[in-house]
Amino acid sequence: MATPARPSSPPSPSPSARRVPELDPALVARWQAGGGELVDLFAEARERLGGVAAFRLGPRPTVLVTAPEAVRHVLALHPERYVKRSHRARLLIGDGVLAATGASWQRQRRLLQNQFTGKGMRRYEQRITAAARAGAARWDAYARTGQVFDVGEEMRRFALDTIWRSLTGHPLDPGTERELAAVPTVVAALPGLPADSADARGAVADELARIDAVASRAIAAVRDGDAGPEGPGLLHVLVEAAGTCSAYTDRLIRDELVTLLVAGHETTATTLTWLHLLLDRNPHARERALAAGPDGSPERRQALQALVSETLRLYPSAWMLPRSAARDDLLAGYEIEAGTDVLVSPYLTHRDPELWDDPELFDPARFTTPGRRPADPGGYLPFGIGPRACLGLQFALRESTVLLEHLLPAHTPRFQSTPTRTAYGITVRPDGPTPATVDG
Repeated sequence: MATPARPSSPPSPSPSARRVPELDPALVARWQAGGGELVDLFAEARERLGGVAAFRLGPRPTVLVTAPEAVRHVLALHPERYVKRSHRARLLIGDGVLAATGASWQRQRRLLQNQFTGKGMRRYEQRITAAARAGAARWDAYARTGQVFDVGEEMRRFALDTIWRSLTGHPLDPGTERELAAVPTVVAALPGLPADSADARGAVADELARIDAVASRAIAAVRDGDAGPEGPGLLHVLVEAAGTCSAYTDRLIRDELVTLLVAGHETTATTLTWLHLLLDRNPHARERALAAGPDGSPERRQALQALVSETLRLYPSAWMLPRSAARDDLLAGYEIEAGTDVLVSPYLTHRDPELWDDPELFDPARFTTPGRRPADPGGYLPFGIGPRACLGLQFALRESTVLLEHLLPAHTPRFQSTPTRTAYGITVRPDGPTPATVDG
């Protein structure tokens, strides 16, 4: 487990400290009148003012952070000064590890940490491979029949099957898959739900009830001794924790289960969908990856992982990481007042032309050629950095690479249409269906 940074006193203001440059209110008003995406305002602020910039949507300025050294200051070096107030998905994930804070977060992260590194990851290798084989078998069938299918839905099915096997020891069955379709429905709805928690919960009450019912059945099955055909999984770890730690109530186990479902399949499915769309536009990238080495070779695997890494550069798992300044601070020489909303944007950091050459170009060689990536770890953070970085980094990279090992040599999707817009919610996702047939 990463050790949280020790609380420290913020530096005293110095004569050289400056106010964060603020975007002209007229530009903000023009953006508001045009109904633009928030990312457009962010991009305007960064382009005009640099890697630490402010804009005002209310009475207080919001500070946007995209410069690598400032990103590292906020997320990795001083997380006690820049804290999470409330996770946007709390309505869905409750007090799961993504939303937890303080001692509760430390305890929950400690329990899960070992499951996603080293020996813990090796427990899930066979489950990842089984889910990939099941996905490849479906694509084989699509190739034989010429059936039109939705690539995004297929990626979601694969990722959900993978995490469900890892949680319960069972492959995903059709009934559970139908019920858990409520998860992406709630995730997509969250950015537009009312601020009042009661009203928000009412708006997705049916979906939450379906998710709760699946979680309740799964927890009860584990308590009844059901380890599944693939053996005990992450849910068994959570239920066992209840025997030694009273904090692990049924509600917290449910919250952790749903957190792992959301984090373990929604982001991976979105990344893989983007990857197939990018390969459709850049077929040479697929050819180069397959030519890197024979099936199963380290060279092939490295090239496939580079496809995933470059996709995550363009479309990181979380495009915005909100924090609140818990105290006055100096950030890259700028004064930050306590209570200021600070937004770190991996999406814009990854598209900064001062950090990445030709940043809009899909070029996986950035991740196989030395010197093509920013040296500062704050320059590439698709899963965050610091003590609150995503626990499932290695899991997500492994499952994505294994699926590509099974699909790319045999099949090429032929899209009938592709989305023309991007939705910026909790994740960055294609805004529309992705119907395709597949060559085999």
